[in-house]
Amino acid sequence: MNSSTPDALLGPADVRELAAALGVRPTKQRGQNFVIDANTVRRIVRTADVRPDDVVVEVGPGLGSLTLALLEVAERVTAVEIDDVLAGALPATIAARMPGRAERFALVHSDALHVRELPGPAPTALVANLPYNVAVPVLLHMLGTFPSIQRTLVMVQSEVADRLAATPGSKVYGVPSVKANWYADVKRAGAIGRNVFWPAPNVDSGLVSLVRRAEPVKTTASRAEVFALVDAAFAQRRKTLRAALAGWAGSAAAAEAALVAAGISPQARGESLTIEDFARIAEAAGPRAAQHRTAAARRAAFRTEESE
Repeated sequence: MNSSTPDALLGPADVRELAAALGVRPTKQRGQNFVIDANTVRRIVRTADVRPDDVVVEVGPGLGSLTLALLEVAERVTAVEIDDVLAGALPATIAARMPGRAERFALVHSDALHVRELPGPAPTALVANLPYNVAVPVLLHMLGTFPSIQRTLVMVQSEVADRLAATPGSKVYGVPSVKANWYADVKRAGAIGRNVFWPAPNVDSGLVSLVRRAEPVKTTASRAEVFALVDAAFAQRRKTLRAALAGWAGSAAAAEAALVAAGISPQARGESLTIEDFARIAEAAGPRAAQHRTAAARRAAFRTEESE
């Protein structure tokens, strides 16, 4: 049921008026680019397959353009906003423009990377125009922290969208691609023009759809162990895995042993492996390698503290 008025969504003039009233200027530091086109936010909601019974979490709502479009459809929307001024103003914007659904909205004033719990029912969907400078860490954090999120649609820089949706063997396949696949089936879901933002960014934007895996990756290795392996494999992506994983495993010989045990050629490179391949390697490495990696991480942390 749509209890909003026809002009409830924000247009270009509305966005600029709100920003002026709040003394807000979008900042590059926080990657802020506000959507000013109502058709675009409605398109995002449709592409995200937001349903009337969905509990949606939105990261970086800004002035509320996408938030209002989500509230037109979803059962409940929780927005996570780090900016003090924007967080303070958003509830009033919702109440003024969509009073019939204001009670279905909640605000969490926090850095999304630090959020561990949300008010109300568990979220079923994540829909967000993510700040480009922290898009991947925020996405992975939210998927890892809230396993109830089944469907995700994020708008990110086009190059980031390509990396997230890349498949093994692609030149842009890397850490974001593999880690996103731990959680979900990932695909590109469209492109967004620059003229729907204020200010217009210097880069193109893309939509990425992530649907939670019906079954998690089958492995006895933990997510942290698999992700540490992925980081190591791509830190020196031009090297063979035998060489690239030497530090991770304790030696090149130990890396080769884990690779062979997992059925992976020691001469392969990280960009040719699936998330399942990485999970098998982490599992094959066993507890001894995990202990070595923990000790190595502690030594690295100690060296970092000394240098600060």
